[in-house]
Amino acid sequence: MRDTYESPLTKRYASKEMSYIFSDLKKFRTWRALWIALAKAEMELGLPITEQQLSEMEKFKDDINFEEAEAREKLVRHDVMSHVHAFGLQAESAKGIIHLGATSCYVGDNTDLIIMREALQLIRIKLIEVLKNLKVFALKYKDLPTLGYTHYQPAQITTVGKRATLWMQDLALDLENLTQTIDNMRFRGVKGTTGTQASFMSLFDNDEEKVKDLDRRVSLHFDFPKTFKVTGQTYPRKLDSFILNTLSEIAQSAYKFSNDLRLLQSMKEIEEPFEKNQIGSSAMAYKRNPMRSERIGALSRYIIVDALNPAITASTQWFERTLDDSANKRIAVAEAFLALDGVLNLYINITEGMVVYDKMISAHLKAELPFMATENIIMEGVRKGGDRQELHELIREHSMESSRRVKLEGLDNDLIERILADERFGLGQEDLQNTLDPINYVGRAPQQVVEFITEEIDPLISHYENSAYQKSDITV
Repeated sequence: MRDTYESPLTKRYASKEMSYIFSDLKKFRTWRALWIALAKAEMELGLPITEQQLSEMEKFKDDINFEEAEAREKLVRHDVMSHVHAFGLQAESAKGIIHLGATSCYVGDNTDLIIMREALQLIRIKLIEVLKNLKVFALKYKDLPTLGYTHYQPAQITTVGKRATLWMQDLALDLENLTQTIDNMRFRGVKGTTGTQASFMSLFDNDEEKVKDLDRRVSLHFDFPKTFKVTGQTYPRKLDSFILNTLSEIAQSAYKFSNDLRLLQSMKEIEEPFEKNQIGSSAMAYKRNPMRSERIGALSRYIIVDALNPAITASTQWFERTLDDSANKRIAVAEAFLALDGVLNLYINITEGMVVYDKMISAHLKAELPFMATENIIMEGVRKGGDRQELHELIREHSMESSRRVKLEGLDNDLIERILADERFGLGQEDLQNTLDPINYVGRAPQQVVEFITEEIDPLISHYENSAYQKSDITV
């Protein structure tokens, strides 16, 4: 179909796996799994439900008769009851016990919780994959000196690998928070229309223990050991806000990385992968635009802003529930996950093949290193018998003149030549050779890379080493 709007998130950015998690097929299959689990638990606790009814429900649990459900919804304007009707058309013997005692939120909310947990687990797998790629990159370039920047002005020297650990640390913090979010998720369970379980109390002749056991059995069936002890009609909408904030935090980290890489690519120091037949610009054939990094920024910005939606929804719910959450929720939550999936697909792709131009990095270092080496040069001059205060003033004068030459005349930094030519320093080329080696100015950067990866990153990767990552193609 070319005559209707299609979301770019599913068409261009998100993986098939994430798109399936938020698909109608996944949703309605989960509804049926919830109806089966409810009926089975009700039967086990004594309600007159038969194995034949359960067997017939099982037979059609994945075979969604969409046309019947859609036709019914046009008539009754209720999605859950339409699918109860459609399921009953297939599992005829079970027609009278499907959705017994439940409210719409039994399937709607519990399905949302199941789906969001699966989506969070997929995000975690991809986050680990980014960390694996960055680990390889950081170790490879842990000793390569590069200009460090504060205020986007040249500062002290760091290494390319050390800078990569800053990206990794952001993601490691995100991973810690993401795991905590997953582990703290609770099921709505079997709570009834306004959360009082009144309908189930009626079904079980006011046997509270059976009603509580019903809630427990269904929740454990879906591997949720914890449930919300109290709810209104829905699970607390604050949970959606917690989850989208977690997604926003990951997007913030990816956005920061993408901005750094865009700056580095402009400086011709590090580039994202550029394919053989890729076109960088329709007008300027020579260009290699950082389009994937820019796309990370664009999608991340969307996620960060989108996280406001569940916050507003949670704060505007009335009493036990109001339906103005529904339309917003089904857009905001799904799209945040789909967009972040697209971000991480790009992040993985970029970090698999970043190109480092060490000669350009060295050239930029060479232009600034003389200024950074001035303290060491003064010390070397003192060792040769010079006066520190006098040498400091000489360095200041030469630095100012050299800086003027660079900025106003566009010439090279000639500070070292000036110092060598000034007999008051008493220094020769050999005296300055060691002083001008960039590796002497990186501090503990290489060691920090190894320590950080060994102590922080390797345990994280090892903990999730059995997570099966499925590579996602970048379509544009």
